[in-house]
Amino acid sequence: MSETTGPQADADEGSTAEAEPGNTAEAGQGSTAQSGQGSTADVPLAKGAVSAPGPDGRPRKVSRRFPLFTRDTARPEGGGRAAAGDAPAPARQWPLISVVSLVGLGLLLTAFDVFRVGTLLIGIALIGGAVLRWALPDVGMLAVRSRFTDMVTYGALGLAIALLAMMAQPSPWLVIPFLDDTLHYTI
Repeated sequence: MSETTGPQADADEGSTAEAEPGNTAEAGQGSTAQSGQGSTADVPLAKGAVSAPGPDGRPRKVSRRFPLFTRDTARPEGGGRAAAGDAPAPARQWPLISVVSLVGLGLLLTAFDVFRVGTLLIGIALIGGAVLRWALPDVGMLAVRSRFTDMVTYGALGLAIALLAMMAQPSPWLVIPFLDDTLHYTI
């Protein structure tokens, strides 16, 4: 059973309203509303979940279920180009390129057995990505999710990597006593 009311409901239920001889007034209202001449019957009404107006200008009744096929996706907030469209690709994506190049340099240093400095650089690069995501309105492909989610993800991962790099054995740069006790009690 449909919950639409107004002209669309009159058109849907018009066959039953016109078939009964006593409903001539209702059939007449539906025809004036459809022709555009009427008083308050011209206002389309819909109950329940309603989406944007259809091609005819009337609200459409929709399902609350997610669609089976995704037709498009929304670009993340701040996902626009970081430079003008006529600029070359590296200039348009400079926030992502700077973070990825610092991570690459950190991985290269880690590969050359400068473990602590390399992993610290990776953590700093991710924290820098969180700061760029917060400070700049458009960061290009550095925007993956919403601004808040990106900042929390980049910041938390960067902080964890930087802290682990400073706490790495032998001779750690940072000593947190309760973590050392927790490690000894769990092993």
